Amino acid sequence: MMLNRVEILIALRYLRSKRKIRFINIIGYISIVGITVGVAALLIALSVFNGFSGVVTSVLVGFDPHIRIEKRGNISSGEYEKIQSLIKDNPDVLAYSPFVSGKAMLTTESFNKVVFIRGVDENGIGSVTGLKNKIVLGNLNFEEKDGSPGMIIGLTLADRLASILGNEIVVYSPNSVQTALTGINMPEGSKFHLAGIYESNNREYDASYAYISLAEAQTMFGLIDKFNGVEIRLHDFNKADHVKNILINDLSNEYSVSTWYDLHKNLYSVMQIERWAAYILLSIIILVATFNMLGSLTMGVLEKQRDISVLKAMGMNSKNLIRLFMFEGLVIGVIGTLLGIIIGLVVLYLQVHYQIFPLDTSVYIIPAIPVDIQWTDFVSITVASLGLSFLASYYPARRAAATLPSEGLRWE
Repeated sequence: MMLNRVEILIALRYLRSKRKIRFINIIGYISIVGITVGVAALLIALSVFNGFSGVVTSVLVGFDPHIRIEKRGNISSGEYEKIQSLIKDNPDVLAYSPFVSGKAMLTTESFNKVVFIRGVDENGIGSVTGLKNKIVLGNLNFEEKDGSPGMIIGLTLADRLASILGNEIVVYSPNSVQTALTGINMPEGSKFHLAGIYESNNREYDASYAYISLAEAQTMFGLIDKFNGVEIRLHDFNKADHVKNILINDLSNEYSVSTWYDLHKNLYSVMQIERWAAYILLSIIILVATFNMLGSLTMGVLEKQRDISVLKAMGMNSKNLIRLFMFEGLVIGVIGTLLGIIIGLVVLYLQVHYQIFPLDTSVYIIPAIPVDIQWTDFVSITVASLGLSFLASYYPARRAAATLPSEGLRWE
């Protein structure tokens, strides 16, 4: 839509001029305010969603492995050596370790709870996951003490079991229960002592996962010389998909390779749906504002019928008038969009540097609402705002172009 100098000057004059009917001016101002509020709200909301998504990702990749290899059935020692040969020379791989996992019931003197038992290699687990750095009490030590090996549990789980360091915890695995039922005896549990307590900033993990040595887990779940899978940590978790594709090509179809994102795909899908829902709902504010703009421009066209007739009589054609009034609508959209972006950026700047919207640290792991400004949000918001402004100005522009010179000059 290329405009000439005359069209631009006339459009800007119409925007600045006072209307005979003041209500038209008021609606025009309301349109700008509405677009401003909508754009600012969208920018702030999407930046907050980005911030929370970043916090969730940092928590997950800080504790979970970046890649997990599993197989239908179990991985034998020979198969593990083959996997090891594929990943040990990969420059993107920082560390790797086999694991055994299964459900079991933890019992103390007063409480019991069914949890996921993770059997891990004490030497490798500190490099593969963030468990070692998350220990808040005790240490990452599975060595025996008074005949019972060590166990690491989450802070939430320790609270529910009313356990402190050194307390005895008895573990009943499905195998021990099945053996007891077959022999009509009481199940025999495996005794452990609480060697360490971790806090991962993920309450679901802290309440549901207990860690023991790899050898103890293999014995507990009847997986001697076998593993459930292999966990890998990368130098850069953003390369997880690249490494995953390499492993998929090198391994047979019996194996499944999952990245940290795949392991939490449902969570990210829900977050993405919430983000789109917020985008659509807040875009309605801009939509309502552009309807106001449509009404303002339409009434402006009716008021300026005489001027339009004179312009047509002087040789201005319908295309010139369409461009003129559409430019007028776009100027309103640009003003509202720019003001909205400026206000949104000011609020986000204050939040980043002064934390004007704090959070209760006794409930949340972060002191204030996180924000992350991304250029793609600027593009999507600007396109939505200017696109709606463009569409809203089309009808008034077409109406102006359809005005006959004789209509406006009839009573002159």
